[in-house]
Amino acid sequence: MNIMMVSLGCDKNLCDSETMMGILRKNNYNLTNEETEADAVIINTCTFIRDAMEESINTILEMAKLKEGRLKYIIAAGCLAERYKNEIFDEIPEIDACVGTASFDRIVEVIKELEYSSSDGLSEDSADYGDIDKKYEHKKVAIFDNIDKLAVSDTHKAIASGTFMGYLKIAEGCDKHCTYCIIPKIRGSYRSVPMEKLIDEASYMAANGIRELILVAQETTCYGKDIYGKKCLHELIAKLAKIEGIEWIRIMYCYPEEIYDELIDTFVNEKKLLHYIDMPLQHSEDEILRRMGRRTDKKSITEVINKLRAKVPDIAIRTSLITGFPGETEEEHESLMEFLDDMELDRVGVFTYSQEEGTPAAEFDNQIDEELAQKWRDEIMELQQEISADKNDDMIGHTYKVIIEGYAPDDDVYVGRTYKDAPGVDGLVFVNCDYELMSGSIVDVKIKEAGPYDLIGDVEDEFTE
Repeated sequence: MNIMMVSLGCDKNLCDSETMMGILRKNNYNLTNEETEADAVIINTCTFIRDAMEESINTILEMAKLKEGRLKYIIAAGCLAERYKNEIFDEIPEIDACVGTASFDRIVEVIKELEYSSSDGLSEDSADYGDIDKKYEHKKVAIFDNIDKLAVSDTHKAIASGTFMGYLKIAEGCDKHCTYCIIPKIRGSYRSVPMEKLIDEASYMAANGIRELILVAQETTCYGKDIYGKKCLHELIAKLAKIEGIEWIRIMYCYPEEIYDELIDTFVNEKKLLHYIDMPLQHSEDEILRRMGRRTDKKSITEVINKLRAKVPDIAIRTSLITGFPGETEEEHESLMEFLDDMELDRVGVFTYSQEEGTPAAEFDNQIDEELAQKWRDEIMELQQEISADKNDDMIGHTYKVIIEGYAPDDDVYVGRTYKDAPGVDGLVFVNCDYELMSGSIVDVKIKEAGPYDLIGDVEDEFTE
């Protein structure tokens, strides 16, 4: 059977998709990227905000058109399937099977049951399916384990040939229960992945060409509290840094109130840990933070930013913000703008508030008009563009290590990233070089020009690594 994987949403979802692909490959299923060659398609869905849910539904419906050809089965996995498990088959009858967020490690069971329940009987390449009844016609298949189960597999994730950057999901779920967020209801409570499992997976990734390891979770800074009784992210990083082949380690999703001294010291002491931190703030104003259910305030946020910069002067700080949260006032928006102007964060992503069914904030009074929320978003992005442009201008004339992502033949330049830029969300460096650079190589680049987000530079001398 040929199986196609479509992974939507965040990098954490991608980790689950890669694990499913690894399991399928181990069980002798063929993976394909060609729609017309697929017998089954697995769509790992997202439903974090309204736009993501619409993308998931539209992707399912688009894939359903392939049933006019070879495609037999559409399998919906992940957040959309989990969130609407009681009605998804009725609402989207094109779906043949569903896999919950804590059940992706059982993907082979789903496919086997689909094959068994098909009126066509067993496929020629089917394995031994055990005691499942072979007589019933094709039916809907669903596996939803308790969302607090930690889905881990002894099988390593699938790693694409030539890939040099990879995500390592170190925990699942979240205990924060922010009032705007549905994640705890569909991903469960916070569960750390045992350290030995992560070391094993990272070692496998390194052996297969991964040089930049990006640590992700709903929240990385609480890693270890549930299974080791204390925060252990700094200990995990120290062990990952010993793995041969791993050159860069980047951490994402660090909640400001959970950043602790040993972690900050690790930025200073561990050479492989990039001086970059993704710290989702969502807002700066105390009343908004309180109604969001955030466990911090402006004073504490300012203190942790200043502490990071005092210990790690060149640290790049990224954050995400929400505009148009219920009850937000013009004054609070202006105060947020002043905060950003004062703090001069390196990277900022801004999203308009999404009123999500099943969250406390969806029932709050004073829901903000989408047009106003978008206006506020645009104003923040305009301010941040100015801040980013100034920071990039300061990089001109300086040399930075850049990891090469590929080559743009139309412009005859290589494309890469500095330590300040996470893949997919931050800026790029366009690198001039008169000899061939391999993707994944890390070279010294002197910055010659700068825009608000991207840089242009020349390789200095020869390969540095």
